[in-house]
Amino acid sequence: MYQNRFVLILGIETSCDDTGVALYDSARRSLVSHAVHSQAAMHQAYGGVVPELASRDHIRRLVPLTRKVLGNIKTIDGIGYTEGPGLAGALLVGASFAHGLAMSLGVPAVGIHHLEGHLLSPLLASRPPEFPFVALLVSGGHTQLMRVDGVGRYELLGDTQDDAAGEAFDKTAQLLGLGYPGGPALSQLAERGAPGRYRLPRPMIGAGLDFSFSGLKTAVLTVLRNENPGHADLARAFVDAIVEVLVAKCARALETTGLTRLVVAGGVGANRQLRAGLDAQGTRRGFDVFYPEPELCTDNGAMIALAASFRLEAGMKKHDFSVKPRWDLTG
Repeated sequence: MYQNRFVLILGIETSCDDTGVALYDSARRSLVSHAVHSQAAMHQAYGGVVPELASRDHIRRLVPLTRKVLGNIKTIDGIGYTEGPGLAGALLVGASFAHGLAMSLGVPAVGIHHLEGHLLSPLLASRPPEFPFVALLVSGGHTQLMRVDGVGRYELLGDTQDDAAGEAFDKTAQLLGLGYPGGPALSQLAERGAPGRYRLPRPMIGAGLDFSFSGLKTAVLTVLRNENPGHADLARAFVDAIVEVLVAKCARALETTGLTRLVVAGGVGANRQLRAGLDAQGTRRGFDVFYPEPELCTDNGAMIALAASFRLEAGMKKHDFSVKPRWDLTG
């Protein structure tokens, strides 16, 4: 029989190529410890994530990371794991580990939507937002605008029609010979580039809240084929275009909803140019912008533990084994 109060919650994230484990104290509303192992170096030789290799590496990393996070702690009150969306094999590793551990300890295991974890991750920051807010989910797999009125109360405002922003970053980085994953390297290269040297398109910037970035990547390829560009200048043009589109869409979403708080989550949320652009727009237009701590922008167990704590406190005590490689957050 499960207890009614859930204090120490273990979070497990294995949706793709990061193995994350964290321990969250719901009584103190604070993160006790967390650890993440990135598989980026392993996948670099292939130019992208190899699902089978990702799954096997999660198997190798989960037990050592869990021991590291728990330390001398012997008792936990619940476990949250990423149920989806993500790579099927990778999700199965985390779900199997979570349910096996939960059964051995006699505690509940709850499946958490990966994007819900990202949406709620800024609540772990030193300056957390209050509900309601507009959230920009911007990562390698997703670029979405959501209205968030509370835990489990999400409305999709805008979505990408093709490449996500992070995917466009990585593909453009490969075009520039920066390897994989190339998003951070491209951003660093852009900081050395001259603004305005190249003018790239701002796809779908004029109307609506949806996104499209595949044409931007194609425009970079066209410049590379037709000219002999300085890579730093072209990287700067690319980043400036992405940031301008994201900032414009966020401002429009806030205006449309009448809200004054914007949350930015996902790996691209750590991008310095994007943060500077959103902060400047917030100052001009009078809205507040909230971010997770930089170390919690990418996939991690802390956001899963936090989301699980809310779900458990609300009475969710599911112990069914399930993974959902495709899963609509608002469906």
